[in-house]
Amino acid sequence: MKILFIGDVSGTVGQKMVHDYLPQLRQVYKPQVIILNGENAAEGRGITEKIYKEFLTQGVDCITMGNHTWDNYDLFNFIEEATHIIRPANYENNDLIPGVGMRIIKINKQKIAVINLTGRSYMGSFDDPFRVGDELIAQAKKETNQIFIDFHAEATSEKQAAGWYFDGKASAVVGTHTHVQTNDARILPKGTAYQTDVGMTGFYNGILGMEKEAIIENFRTQMPTRFTTPESGSGQLNACLVETDDKTGQAKKIQPIRIDEDTLFMD
Repeated sequence: MKILFIGDVSGTVGQKMVHDYLPQLRQVYKPQVIILNGENAAEGRGITEKIYKEFLTQGVDCITMGNHTWDNYDLFNFIEEATHIIRPANYENNDLIPGVGMRIIKINKQKIAVINLTGRSYMGSFDDPFRVGDELIAQAKKETNQIFIDFHAEATSEKQAAGWYFDGKASAVVGTHTHVQTNDARILPKGTAYQTDVGMTGFYNGILGMEKEAIIENFRTQMPTRFTTPESGSGQLNACLVETDDKTGQAKKIQPIRIDEDTLFMD
Protein backbone atom coordinates (compact mmCIF):
# COMPACT_ATOMS: atom_id res chain seq x y z
CA MET A 1 0.00 0.00 0.00
CA LYS A 2 1.19 3.50 -0.83
CA ILE A 3 0.17 6.21 1.64
CA LEU A 4 0.61 9.90 0.88
CA PHE A 5 0.58 12.13 3.95
CA ILE A 6 0.53 15.92 3.57
CA GLY A 7 1.83 17.95 6.52
CA ASP A 8 -0.09 20.70 8.34
CA VAL A 9 -2.09 22.61 5.72
CA SER A 10 -2.06 26.23 6.82
CA GLY A 11 -4.41 28.90 5.53
CA THR A 12 -5.44 29.85 2.01
CA VAL A 13 -1.94 29.42 0.59
CA GLY A 14 -1.77 25.88 1.95
CA GLN A 15 -5.17 25.03 0.51
CA LYS A 16 -4.03 26.34 -2.88
CA MET A 17 -0.86 24.24 -2.77
CA VAL A 18 -2.95 21.11 -2.16
CA HIS A 19 -5.33 22.09 -4.99
CA ASP A 20 -2.48 22.79 -7.42
CA TYR A 21 -0.12 19.91 -6.66
CA LEU A 22 -2.18 17.00 -5.36
CA PRO A 23 -3.20 15.93 -8.91
CA GLN A 24 0.49 15.78 -9.88
CA LEU A 25 1.43 13.92 -6.71
CA ARG A 26 -1.29 11.37 -7.41
CA GLN A 27 -0.10 10.93 -10.99
CA VAL A 28 3.57 10.50 -10.07
CA TYR A 29 3.35 8.45 -6.86
CA LYS A 30 0.00 6.69 -7.36
CA PRO A 31 -0.96 6.50 -3.66
CA GLN A 32 -3.89 4.32 -2.63
CA VAL A 33 -4.54 6.49 0.44
CA ILE A 34 -4.20 10.26 0.89
CA ILE A 35 -4.13 11.73 4.40
CA LEU A 36 -3.50 15.33 5.40
CA ASN A 37 -3.34 17.29 8.62
CA GLY A 38 -5.94 20.07 8.45
CA GLU A 39 -5.85 21.65 11.91
CA ASN A 40 -4.48 24.97 10.54
CA ALA A 41 -6.45 25.04 7.29
CA ALA A 42 -8.83 27.89 8.19
CA GLU A 43 -6.57 30.97 8.39
CA GLY A 44 -4.15 29.00 10.54
CA ARG A 45 -6.76 28.05 13.12
CA GLY A 46 -8.96 24.98 12.82
CA ILE A 47 -11.04 23.91 9.84
CA THR A 48 -14.45 24.72 8.35
CA GLU A 49 -16.99 22.47 6.69
CA LYS A 50 -16.39 24.17 3.34
CA ILE A 51 -12.65 23.48 3.48
CA TYR A 52 -13.26 19.92 4.68
CA LYS A 53 -15.52 19.20 1.71
CA GLU A 54 -13.06 20.78 -0.73
CA PHE A 55 -10.32 18.44 0.50
CA LEU A 56 -12.60 15.44 -0.03
CA THR A 57 -13.44 16.63 -3.54
CA GLN A 58 -9.71 16.72 -4.28
CA GLY A 59 -9.34 13.06 -3.28
CA VAL A 60 -8.26 13.25 0.37
CA ASP A 61 -9.34 10.13 2.28
CA CYS A 62 -8.73 11.24 5.86
CA ILE A 63 -8.02 14.54 7.63
CA THR A 64 -6.18 14.55 10.94
CA MET A 65 -6.16 17.43 13.43
CA GLY A 66 -4.21 18.58 16.51
CA ASN A 67 -4.12 21.17 19.29
CA HIS A 68 -5.95 23.75 17.12
CA THR A 69 -8.83 21.36 16.42
CA TRP A 70 -11.50 23.51 18.05
CA ASP A 71 -10.18 26.98 17.13
CA ASN A 72 -12.85 27.40 14.46
CA TYR A 73 -16.27 26.85 15.99
CA ASP A 74 -17.73 25.66 12.70
CA LEU A 75 -16.26 22.22 13.38
CA PHE A 76 -18.79 21.65 16.17
CA ASN A 77 -21.55 21.91 13.55
CA PHE A 78 -20.37 19.03 11.37
CA ILE A 79 -17.76 16.83 13.05
CA GLU A 80 -20.25 14.18 14.16
CA GLU A 81 -21.31 13.62 10.54
CA ALA A 82 -17.82 14.05 9.05
CA THR A 83 -16.73 10.49 8.41
CA HIS A 84 -13.34 11.47 6.94
CA ILE A 85 -11.99 13.54 9.82
CA ILE A 86 -10.37 12.55 13.09
CA ARG A 87 -9.26 14.63 16.07
CA PRO A 88 -6.73 13.67 18.76
CA ALA A 89 -7.80 10.45 20.45
CA ASN A 90 -6.16 11.14 23.81
CA TYR A 91 -8.21 13.94 25.30
CA GLU A 92 -8.87 13.72 29.00
CA ASN A 93 -12.56 12.77 29.33
CA ASN A 94 -12.33 11.62 25.71
CA ASP A 95 -15.83 10.14 25.72
CA LEU A 96 -17.27 13.63 26.25
CA ILE A 97 -15.46 15.12 23.22
CA PRO A 98 -17.20 15.26 19.80
CA GLY A 99 -15.73 13.19 16.99
CA VAL A 100 -13.38 10.20 17.04
CA GLY A 101 -9.62 9.68 17.13
CA MET A 102 -9.37 6.76 14.70
CA ARG A 103 -10.93 5.86 11.38
CA ILE A 104 -10.63 2.62 9.45
CA ILE A 105 -10.64 3.40 5.75
CA LYS A 106 -11.57 0.81 3.12
CA ILE A 107 -9.48 0.95 -0.05
CA ASN A 108 -10.76 -1.63 -2.54
CA LYS A 109 -10.23 -4.92 -0.65
CA GLN A 110 -7.80 -3.44 1.87
CA LYS A 111 -8.25 -1.43 5.06
CA ILE A 112 -6.04 1.07 6.85
CA ALA A 113 -6.49 2.49 10.33
CA VAL A 114 -5.55 6.16 10.77
CA ILE A 115 -4.92 7.31 14.35
CA ASN A 116 -4.46 10.88 15.60
CA LEU A 117 -2.53 11.38 18.86
CA THR A 118 -1.26 14.52 20.60
CA GLY A 119 1.85 14.77 22.73
CA ARG A 120 1.71 16.18 26.25
CA SER A 121 4.95 18.20 26.49
CA TYR A 122 4.09 21.91 26.10
CA MET A 123 0.73 20.95 24.56
CA GLY A 124 -1.75 21.38 27.38
CA SER A 125 -3.81 18.79 29.20
CA PHE A 126 -4.00 15.48 27.32
CA ASP A 127 -4.18 11.84 28.34
CA ASP A 128 -1.29 9.41 27.88
CA PRO A 129 -0.81 9.01 24.08
CA PHE A 130 1.20 5.80 24.50
CA ARG A 131 -1.53 3.99 26.43
CA VAL A 132 -4.30 5.33 24.20
CA GLY A 133 -2.29 4.42 21.12
CA ASP A 134 -1.89 0.85 22.35
CA GLU A 135 -5.63 0.59 22.93
CA LEU A 136 -6.49 1.86 19.46
CA ILE A 137 -3.87 -0.32 17.78
CA ALA A 138 -5.37 -3.37 19.51
CA GLN A 139 -8.79 -2.40 18.13
CA ALA A 140 -7.41 -1.77 14.65
CA LYS A 141 -5.53 -5.09 14.53
CA LYS A 142 -8.86 -6.90 14.57
CA GLU A 143 -9.43 -5.56 11.06
CA THR A 144 -6.07 -4.59 9.53
CA ASN A 145 -2.31 -4.58 9.93
CA GLN A 146 -2.07 -1.25 8.10
CA ILE A 147 -1.90 1.38 10.85
CA PHE A 148 -0.86 5.01 10.32
CA ILE A 149 -0.29 7.38 13.27
CA ASP A 150 -0.16 11.17 13.07
CA PHE A 151 1.64 12.13 16.29
CA HIS A 152 0.99 15.85 16.79
CA ALA A 153 3.53 17.12 19.30
CA GLU A 154 5.90 19.96 20.21
CA ALA A 155 8.87 18.12 21.67
CA THR A 156 11.19 16.32 19.28
CA SER A 157 12.10 13.85 22.00
CA GLU A 158 8.45 12.95 22.61
CA LYS A 159 7.93 12.31 18.91
CA GLN A 160 11.01 10.10 18.81
CA ALA A 161 9.80 8.28 21.91
CA ALA A 162 6.50 7.59 20.13
CA GLY A 163 8.31 6.29 17.07
CA TRP A 164 10.38 3.85 19.08
CA TYR A 165 7.49 2.85 21.34
CA PHE A 166 5.17 2.03 18.44
CA ASP A 167 7.91 0.43 16.32
CA GLY A 168 6.57 -2.91 15.12
CA LYS A 169 3.06 -2.01 16.24
CA ALA A 170 2.19 0.57 13.57
CA SER A 171 3.07 0.86 9.89
CA ALA A 172 4.07 4.50 10.28
CA VAL A 173 4.47 7.14 12.96
CA VAL A 174 4.92 10.63 11.52
CA GLY A 175 5.13 13.88 13.43
CA THR A 176 3.23 17.11 12.83
CA HIS A 177 2.78 20.48 14.59
CA THR A 178 6.25 22.09 14.44
CA HIS A 179 5.87 22.92 10.71
CA VAL A 180 9.53 22.35 9.73
CA GLN A 181 10.35 19.21 7.76
CA THR A 182 13.01 17.11 9.48
CA ASN A 183 15.71 15.18 7.64
CA ASP A 184 15.36 11.94 9.59
CA ALA A 185 12.87 9.79 7.69
CA ARG A 186 13.75 6.13 8.22
CA ILE A 187 12.43 2.62 8.75
CA LEU A 188 12.88 1.64 12.39
CA PRO A 189 14.25 -1.85 13.19
CA LYS A 190 10.87 -3.55 13.70
CA GLY A 191 9.36 -2.17 10.49
CA THR A 192 7.73 1.16 11.34
CA ALA A 193 8.27 4.17 9.06
CA TYR A 194 9.19 7.26 11.06
CA GLN A 195 9.76 10.99 10.54
CA THR A 196 9.94 13.52 13.38
CA ASP A 197 8.04 16.19 11.44
CA VAL A 198 6.63 16.00 7.94
CA GLY A 199 6.60 19.79 7.64
CA MET A 200 4.01 22.40 6.76
CA THR A 201 1.98 23.19 3.65
CA GLY A 202 1.38 26.93 3.36
CA PHE A 203 3.11 30.31 3.07
CA TYR A 204 6.81 29.85 2.22
CA ASN A 205 8.47 33.22 2.88
CA GLY A 206 7.33 33.52 6.47
CA ILE A 207 7.76 31.80 9.82
CA LEU A 208 5.84 28.56 10.29
CA GLY A 209 3.35 29.70 7.63
CA MET A 210 2.69 33.12 9.13
CA GLU A 211 3.84 36.66 8.32
CA LYS A 212 7.36 36.97 9.69
CA GLU A 213 7.38 40.63 10.77
CA ALA A 214 5.07 40.27 13.78
CA ILE A 215 6.87 37.15 14.98
CA ILE A 216 10.29 38.82 14.71
CA GLU A 217 8.91 41.81 16.62
CA ASN A 218 7.57 39.52 19.31
CA PHE A 219 10.97 37.89 19.79
CA ARG A 220 12.75 41.26 19.80
CA THR A 221 10.43 43.10 22.20
CA GLN A 222 8.67 40.31 24.15
CA MET A 223 5.48 42.32 23.59
CA PRO A 224 2.21 40.74 22.38
CA THR A 225 1.80 40.87 18.60
CA ARG A 226 -0.89 39.60 16.25
CA PHE A 227 0.23 36.64 14.13
CA THR A 228 -1.43 36.48 10.71
CA THR A 229 -1.58 33.86 7.98
CA PRO A 230 -1.22 35.44 4.50
CA GLU A 231 -4.02 35.08 1.99
CA SER A 232 -1.60 34.92 -0.95
CA GLY A 233 2.08 34.56 -1.75
CA SER A 234 4.66 31.92 -2.49
CA GLY A 235 3.73 28.50 -1.14
CA GLN A 236 5.31 25.28 0.00
CA LEU A 237 4.03 21.73 0.25
CA ASN A 238 5.64 19.19 2.56
CA ALA A 239 4.60 15.57 2.62
CA CYS A 240 5.87 12.02 2.79
CA LEU A 241 5.11 8.82 0.93
CA VAL A 242 5.04 5.57 2.89
CA GLU A 243 4.99 2.16 1.21
CA THR A 244 3.95 -0.87 3.25
CA ASP A 245 3.73 -4.62 2.82
CA ASP A 246 0.14 -5.54 1.99
CA LYS A 247 0.05 -8.51 4.37
CA THR A 248 2.21 -7.59 7.35
CA GLY A 249 1.65 -3.83 7.31
CA GLN A 250 5.36 -3.28 7.89
CA ALA A 251 6.87 -0.29 6.12
CA LYS A 252 9.09 -0.87 3.11
CA LYS A 253 9.94 2.75 2.32
CA ILE A 254 9.41 6.32 3.48
CA GLN A 255 10.16 9.21 1.15
CA PRO A 256 9.97 12.87 2.18
CA ILE A 257 8.44 15.23 -0.40
CA ARG A 258 9.15 18.95 -0.58
CA ILE A 259 7.75 21.47 -3.07
CA ASP A 260 8.55 25.19 -2.97
CA GLU A 261 10.15 27.91 -5.10
CA ASP A 262 13.61 26.52 -4.27
CA THR A 263 12.65 22.86 -4.72
CA LEU A 264 10.52 22.53 -7.83
CA PHE A 265 8.33 19.48 -8.30
CA MET A 266 8.88 17.70 -11.60
CA ASP A 267 7.24 14.46 -12.71
